[in-house]
Amino acid sequence: MPDLDPEELASRLRSAGVVDARPLSGGASSLTYAARMGEQRVVVKVAPPGVAPVHNRDVLRQARLIRALGGTAVPVPEIVHEDVGDPPVVPPLFVMSWVEGDSFEPLFDVDPPLVTADVVSERLRDAARTLAGLHRVDLGSLGLVHEPASGPVDEVDRWCRTLETVEPPLVPGWREVHDALRATAPVPLPPVVVHGDYRLGNLLATGGRVTAVVDWEIWSVGDPRVDAGWFLINADPRTYRRATSFAGSLPSPEELARVYEDTLGQPQTDLAWFEALSCFKSAATWALIVKHNRRRSSPDRDLEAMVPVLPALLRRARDHLASPPT
Repeated sequence: MPDLDPEELASRLRSAGVVDARPLSGGASSLTYAARMGEQRVVVKVAPPGVAPVHNRDVLRQARLIRALGGTAVPVPEIVHEDVGDPPVVPPLFVMSWVEGDSFEPLFDVDPPLVTADVVSERLRDAARTLAGLHRVDLGSLGLVHEPASGPVDEVDRWCRTLETVEPPLVPGWREVHDALRATAPVPLPPVVVHGDYRLGNLLATGGRVTAVVDWEIWSVGDPRVDAGWFLINADPRTYRRATSFAGSLPSPEELARVYEDTLGQPQTDLAWFEALSCFKSAATWALIVKHNRRRSSPDRDLEAMVPVLPALLRRARDHLASPPT
């Protein structure tokens, strides 16, 4: 994949009044920059050059949803500029407002910001309320009634296709988990907007309050419990078993599920199945990351250290499937 020409990018941004673009970390599917637009701080998202801007690389699709969510109960940045480019040589981009806040995974990151467990606990509760707010937004109000919707079985098969591309020893027994998920898949709920990677690391927050939901690369329309299950396993210290200072001092997944359900206004059945799906998805995602890491000239040791976690994620999926139905 060719590198993005910084001079060409600067020229394109200057024509929109955007200057001083500096790379930001984060985001695997696009390039992210901090910049200024007059007196306003902004963030620039650019599709990777040299490849078609489709699927998770379709930054303008992300911008369309973020713009549609403006004014709803879901806090999002404001879209202030879009440029379709001339892909794949000149990649599309969009510019959005800067939102104050930090983001991190309290049960995964080993070097978190200096915040207390009480603050992170309230942040998790507010994240659960915000997720319910997202799932209450009417698709018609967003112009998404004709967007194709995926169901639970579609999600299982999606991550099966990923696992078929990795070395079997990385994820022993994944086909048995796949079969069990498929055999017990619940009836889909009415579709909503699904973020696809909803966790604290993809939210901005100040103190205990969520200020923006970001990183919409894999949003879709589907079953709301896909998001809920992913959020809950990332808030569960039993998922990755990392030695962080927050393990054992944050709200339990059960409490967060209640906060989510109370805000949503109705109980959600079969959450354990969706937590199993999420562990399966995590195993697939990390196996793919490890595969690509091993192809690098200098593999990242921290990524290779995730290898022993993959079988544990599949065991955790089995544990969730064995939970009594709710």
